[in-house]
Amino acid sequence: MLFNSIVRTGVVLGLTAMAVVSCVTTKQVAYLQDMEHESQISLEDRFEAVISPYDELDIIVSCFDSDLAKPFNLSAAVNATGASNSGARDLAYLVDQSGNIEMPVLGTIHAAGLTRLKLQEHIKKMLIDGNYIRDPFVMARFRNFKVFFLGSNGGKAITVPNERCTFLEALALSGDLNVYTNRSKIAVMREIDGKMVMRYLDPRSSKVFDDPFFMLQQNDFVITRDTGYRNFVQSYEQWTPFISVFSTAISIVSLYLTYQILQNQTR
Repeated sequence: MLFNSIVRTGVVLGLTAMAVVSCVTTKQVAYLQDMEHESQISLEDRFEAVISPYDELDIIVSCFDSDLAKPFNLSAAVNATGASNSGARDLAYLVDQSGNIEMPVLGTIHAAGLTRLKLQEHIKKMLIDGNYIRDPFVMARFRNFKVFFLGSNGGKAITVPNERCTFLEALALSGDLNVYTNRSKIAVMREIDGKMVMRYLDPRSSKVFDDPFFMLQQNDFVITRDTGYRNFVQSYEQWTPFISVFSTAISIVSLYLTYQILQNQTR
């Protein structure tokens, strides 16, 4: 009787451990669980990234008469000093600590706080007002629009090609999350006015769309952390060989005792 009780206890404990290891519920990992079929949520379509110190910008000035535009392009200015064409093409405008860039001919321009479209209009206005070019075309793009992803498996820099990235898009670009990730508290960290500000977002709820950090900016950090579930699974996996040996031993002893009982009954 005592042995049978031990056997039953061992079996129950083994089954319980296996059940716990495999019980990651949909509620813990599924995205946007409260959204229904054809539900609609308004987004900020007018969002544009704002230029900040240490950003790298590509700015190209052109017009009908290409000779008039050449002096205002960084590549032409570098070539005038004798640099190679390939080296000139790799250069970008670096926004300094004060938020300024230095453009050929036009000089110092304060770019921080402007979107790239506003910077384009500002440079275009300077060219027209200064009687440099009547019909200028100005294109400004971010070269370094990146979001940094940090998790238990390490970190990576995600390059955003279209200068517009949502929180959910960043998770997708990072390779998504594994079942061990604590989705209730995924942090987004951003520098605002010289201070690092962190907010926690939960992709399982549609309320994430209303968060001011849902639209990511360049150089934001997305930080994830694991639940205690991973540690439990790893601990269980370490004990699995011993549990298997124990279960096998119990089975062998159980068969032997059963055989002995049957032999005694036949005598």
